Amino acid sequence: MNFINKHRETILYGISLAFLLFFLKWIELRFIIINYTLEIYIGLIALLFTGLGIWLALKLTKPKIEMQIIEKEITAKNTYFIINEEAMNELGISKRELEVLQLMAVGLSNQEIAERLFVSLNTIKTHISNLFEKLDVKRRTQAVEKAKRLNLIA
Repeated sequence: MNFINKHRETILYGISLAFLLFFLKWIELRFIIINYTLEIYIGLIALLFTGLGIWLALKLTKPKIEMQIIEKEITAKNTYFIINEEAMNELGISKRELEVLQLMAVGLSNQEIAERLFVSLNTIKTHISNLFEKLDVKRRTQAVEKAKRLNLIA
């Protein structure tokens, strides 16, 4: 308390200078706003449209993913499966290639098919390559699907 009483004039002088400085800056700000009103409005509109453009770009470039759930009843067939010999002969598929195709449908890898048929891995790769060419497909799943459609495999 003694410090405040001793330096009272200096403290009041400092507070009055701070208030005067605040008042002058407030007046300067008012003149800036009055003199540059149009530029300030244009700047605010530019900021608004920039934000709107960024938001719109993010909305439009986001990929739309639609998930469809298809429920289908599967019924067991009581009939025996009969290989379509006509399609097999028409495509030129050999009995060994048909065996490889059946093992592919089970989901075995090339190595597992080779072990099961007692042949080399390269032989299996050749058979699969020939099957792809004859069935006009590029993937194992496509080959299995097409073979099932043609009644080559069950």
